[in-house]
Parts: sequence; C-alpha cells; structure tokens
Amino acid sequence: MATALVAGAAVAPSVSAYANHPTAPSGSRPATIPAADREVTFTVDGTVTYGTLHLPAHPAGRRLPAALLLPGSGPTDRNGDQLPTYAVHTLAQLADVLDGEGVVTFRFDKYGSGRTGVGAFATHLDRLSYPAFVRQAAAAYRLLAQAPQVDPHRLLVLGHSEGGLTALELGTSVTPRPAGLALMAPASLRLLDLVTLQLREQFDASVAAGELSAAQRDAYVASVAAAVAAVRASRPVVVTGLPPALGTLLQTLQSPANARAVLTEDAVVPAQVAARVPARTPVLLTCGSADVQVPCATTDALAAALHTAGTRGPGRVVLTGVDHLQHDTGHPTTLAPALVQALQRWLGTIRP
Repeated sequence: MATALVAGAAVAPSVSAYANHPTAPSGSRPATIPAADREVTFTVDGTVTYGTLHLPAHPAGRRLPAALLLPGSGPTDRNGDQLPTYAVHTLAQLADVLDGEGVVTFRFDKYGSGRTGVGAFATHLDRLSYPAFVRQAAAAYRLLAQAPQVDPHRLLVLGHSEGGLTALELGTSVTPRPAGLALMAPASLRLLDLVTLQLREQFDASVAAGELSAAQRDAYVASVAAAVAAVRASRPVVVTGLPPALGTLLQTLQSPANARAVLTEDAVVPAQVAARVPARTPVLLTCGSADVQVPCATTDALAAALHTAGTRGPGRVVLTGVDHLQHDTGHPTTLAPALVQALQRWLGTIRP
C-alpha cells in the first residue's frame, strides 16, 4: 500500500484571520465575543486555499475546542456542495451544529472547488494526487491549531465520505494529534473496490426493475472488473460493447486529469490506516441504513481495525433511515437528528 504522506507544507494564514480578543476591565465579567465567520487563506503546494473559520459566541479570552471539516470526493467545496449541480450544504450545516456546541470550525474549498480551484496544478492536472489533498487538509489543520481562540488540546477532525478517509490519514500523522475523529459514512474500501460495489448494486437494481437481463448484468460486472484491473495495471480500459454512460465513466477513471488521483487513492486501504490511529482516541464512525454509496456492511473491516487499535467510543453507530448525504425521510434537506445526536454523544467523550 502506498501511504499518503503528509509533508511539512507551508501555512501562511491571512493576517486578518485572527483578530485580538477585547479584554474586560479587571474584576468585571469577561466580554462576550459574538459569533462570526472569517475568510481565511493559506498556501500549500504553491496554491492559495480559501476557507471559512467560524467562531461561536464565547467569553473573551476563552480557548475553545475546534474542528476541521473535510468534504467528500470530487470538486466539493467548503459548504459540502458541488455547484451548480448539488447544493446540499452538508459541511455548512455541520458547522451550524458545532456552533451550538461551542466548537470553532474551519472548512475550506478543496482543490477543484470554490475559490481555490486547481491553483498551481492548472497546467499539470496529471500531478494532482490524493496525497496532495491530504497535504492540503494537514495544512488546514495546522492553521486551525494556531488560532488564538482554539484550545490545541481539543482539536478535532470530522470527515464525510472521502473526507472520512482523509480524517484517518490526519489522525495518524499530524501534530498535535487530534483529540477525536468523526468519520461520517467514510470511504471504507479501496476506491476502485467501492466503485465496483456501487456499480454492481446499480446493475442489480436495473435487473430488479426489468431494465437489464441477468446475462447483461453479469457481462457488465465482468467488464467493470476488467476495467478496474486495467486501471490498476495502467493499461488502456476497453469499453467495447458497454453502454456509452458506463464506458465514459470507466474511461474517466483513466483520464489525464484523474488517473494519478485515482491510483494514489485506490492504493490506500482504509482499514490499514485505521489500525494506526493512536489508542484511546475517541472515534465516531457512522453509517446510514439507507446509504447506497457506502453501505454499512462495507464499514465492518474499518470498525474492527479501530477496535483493534484501541480507540474508544462511541465507535460505530448505525443511523436508521439515513442516506449518504446524512438526510432521512423527515429531513430531506437538513442533517438527520440521529447524526446530530451521535455527534453530541461523541463530543461528550472529548470535553474535560
């Protein structure tokens, strides 16, 4: 396995990011600092990354727990959106929940999204790799640790989907070590294994709906397996005889803009990373019973590795009726209450 390395990337926060606290006269009650969002930038691998530091209302001079929020795969921005197609606000809503718990949050536009874009990688997208995304997240974590409002002993990392895998990478490598990890529907299999599983389930659903025959499904499954083997061996993917949409998807995995990122992320085995998480780290691992992208069964090895590593609770929590976007039928555009409750329980294991 090729482990994603977290290099000592330079972090240059914007000067305006960290304002001084007002101080109260001696003997009086400390002034309350109102909640605020602050635009923050930092530079890593020659690219300026843009993010939002959210400070909850708090007494002047008090240091608060803080959480880095990490998005899922693709060009997902600081709010958890892929605009203009998807505006689900997953990370923005997480920031709101954590504000209510008195937790500072930092979220940023990862490469390919928002104001950050692809930056210095624009002229050589073939060099954009999964380790580069991990370095970007590690730089964001170090910036958060430097904020004067933050308690460096209560730094947390929350990741959704692919961000859950990146959270695991940070949990085994950054300094200071995170005081807790929350992995929400995390990528729990190798990337191409997860893609294979997702496609197989789509084929099965099409057979059940009468849109495919069992023989067609079996042929498509074999074609996907061959394509995955070709990608891993850096051989051309053959899509002859496949539906155009499926053929395009498989070829996209090997496009110049994606090939390195796909191969370097696929080389990471999530359970092996989880096995290196320091003992006694409070970890929350959630899976939704209605999640068709990361089914609960795919998290078994991850949960077992975290247990073997000696991490502590809450551990894996199954969220009944919750889908991959962290919604349930009663809350189709907001975070499911079951997730919020799980996060509150996890936070309770971290507070002194």
